[in-house]
Amino acid sequence: MDATAPHLRLFVLHHAGGSHVTYRRWPALLPRQWEVTLLDAPGRGRLGHLPQLDNAGRLADFFLRRLQGELRAPYAFFGHSMGALIAYEMTLRLAARGRVLPVWLGLSARGAPRPGGEDKQHHRLSDAELQTHLELLGGTPEEVFEQPDLWALYDPLIRGDLRLVETWRPQAGTAPLPVPLSVFAGSEDTSVPARRLAGWEQHTDHFLGLRVMDGGHFYFQDDPEPLLGRIRQDLAAALMTGAPHQQPASTRPLAT
Repeated sequence: MDATAPHLRLFVLHHAGGSHVTYRRWPALLPRQWEVTLLDAPGRGRLGHLPQLDNAGRLADFFLRRLQGELRAPYAFFGHSMGALIAYEMTLRLAARGRVLPVWLGLSARGAPRPGGEDKQHHRLSDAELQTHLELLGGTPEEVFEQPDLWALYDPLIRGDLRLVETWRPQAGTAPLPVPLSVFAGSEDTSVPARRLAGWEQHTDHFLGLRVMDGGHFYFQDDPEPLLGRIRQDLAAALMTGAPHQQPASTRPLAT
């Protein structure tokens, strides 16, 4: 084994309307032997020059193409809200293609898949209704709501991301992943209550548990350490399981 290689690669996927900026403190707070990569979806952050993608499958494939040289064992995905959905979709696609799988999947503030998709369609709300919804969630700077010019820039981005999440549908016949999986919820998150996350147990052969943290949808924003501590523990447990690094292509139909 290359002595200069990191002990683990952790890829962090952000929420709807967000970017890597919310998670910028994380690399310094996680073990220095880890290589922590904060991803940006097209249309924001370091990829603001690229057109936004509002389809979960296309966004998952975008990340897989960009990371194809980095997804070497051991590596893991953590995603919050929209990022959790994309991390799951990426893992499904890797399994379908017989590729090296993550040693752990951490999904935060994202309910387990529903056959009919999401009930609510927030991307269709009026500006006033959408702003109210975002204010209740937290995580959006107040000046976005107070400055019309700033909202005009932000509005298409958040609606596109919400459309991605709210139009995604799970494929019938998808088998549980052979990947250790942990889910995380905010105790006061009214948008995605903890009970919605408990159903993820059915989507993995190695469920490590539901972790409920104090706070709302962005329970980690002020103090990420409780979450990061739990991530460290769960990743250590996942590495101990020795879960397979590869899965036959029969896990699910190859998505398009």
